[in-house]
Amino acid sequence: MRCIIRGNNIEITDALKDYVEKKVSRLEKYFDSPPSTEAYVLLNVQKDGHKVEVTIPFPGILVRAEELSEDMYASVDLVVEKLERQIRKYKTRVNRKSRQDGSLRSVYKEESIEGKNGTTAVVEHEENGFEIVRVKRFDFKPMSSEEAILQMDLLGHSFFVFSNAATDDVNIIYKRKDGKYGLIEPE
Repeated sequence: MRCIIRGNNIEITDALKDYVEKKVSRLEKYFDSPPSTEAYVLLNVQKDGHKVEVTIPFPGILVRAEELSEDMYASVDLVVEKLERQIRKYKTRVNRKSRQDGSLRSVYKEESIEGKNGTTAVVEHEENGFEIVRVKRFDFKPMSSEEAILQMDLLGHSFFVFSNAATDDVNIIYKRKDGKYGLIEPE
């Protein structure tokens, strides 16, 4: 796995770069074949601490986590631990689901993440007083609502837009204030 490391308000030393690469490469052990993917790491020094954000587009899933602490090395450790938990949780659910369905696990190994990262564009004009500052485009992967919840949780988002495999409609899954999930379907 190749690490692409960027820094905001910090100079990335060789020691820090080696440490990040060593820690992030530990995640490869959770996959049958070593993924030939890139890990995007953002190291950021803020007034309230050192923040580390990691985004990794593994085959079939996009894993993302961020951590903030008083020490950059501690933040790296914490974010890698969080990513390991997410991947273990995801793999456990996929393996459990594959035992029930029989074929789901092979689907995740063969599918690629192309288009899932999306492209980002900045729109500099205002329409009707509302300013759009970011546009994301990505391909919808047909999935069940359970898979969409897993993907949403892995990304750390409060909602997720997906193509429902059963109906071929675009659906939105969201996390409610009570901790449960809601599903929005077209009529």
